[in-house]
Amino acid sequence: MASTSASMETNVGQAHESDGPFIRVIVADTQAIFRAGLRKIFALEDDIRVVGQSETLAQTLSAAKKFAADILIFEAALADNPLEAVSDLIRQTPSLRLVVVTPAPNEELTLELLRRGAHGIVSREVEPELLVDCLHKVSEGHPWLDSRGVQWVLEAYRTQGVRPVSPRPKVQLTPKESLIVSCVTQGMKNKEIALRVGTTEQVVKNYLRKVYDKLGVADRLELALFCLHNRVLDAGVKVPLRRRPHPEMVPPPQQFRLRARKFLQKSRESSF
Repeated sequence: MASTSASMETNVGQAHESDGPFIRVIVADTQAIFRAGLRKIFALEDDIRVVGQSETLAQTLSAAKKFAADILIFEAALADNPLEAVSDLIRQTPSLRLVVVTPAPNEELTLELLRRGAHGIVSREVEPELLVDCLHKVSEGHPWLDSRGVQWVLEAYRTQGVRPVSPRPKVQLTPKESLIVSCVTQGMKNKEIALRVGTTEQVVKNYLRKVYDKLGVADRLELALFCLHNRVLDAGVKVPLRRRPHPEMVPPPQQFRLRARKFLQKSRESSF
């Protein structure tokens, strides 16, 4: 039955009051069946608790102020202008992280929601495991997108079609670091980068870790977002043509199949 006001889950009062390891969530969605489905999914997790729910924008604004929560799962369809609604929610409740649920995958909406400050973006067709991964990532202070969203961010960077004017950061990258970052912004994996620049995957990982530390980012997605909003690469950076791998670098068929299966599993994760 639809409620007329924001409500709090009666079975999670302890999690609401505790400063323990729980990720406290408010579910704001127009459909009661969707809210109920999320509650069932999160009930299977030891560290996620739904502390409140709402079905209108007014209720959501009230719930965001009323309930002590870490994350607000916000359906974009709750507002006539979801971009303005996200901006208002972030301004009024800066400590609350927003995960926006879009009706369907949408490149333009995804990029603009990121610019407005959304911490995570999922479509209504998201798999339960990915949504749980999203909440864990966002609760740790990191942005979250699925692999398709990450590709949109990278493409936006490459075309510079959605990049606000920002001063170049003071931190400068070495030529090798710039080359590897350029490869990352083109969507390459570590193994492909290693083949392109003539080194090993471990060396690429070491360079990326240094870049993350320099720029204050945590992973590839944050690096892509940082590049989207700042001028960190020299215009003259060019990625070398693919090099033929040394025979010793080509894995035997059995190892290749095993790595392929692992890759398919990892492709469903938030970071690429």
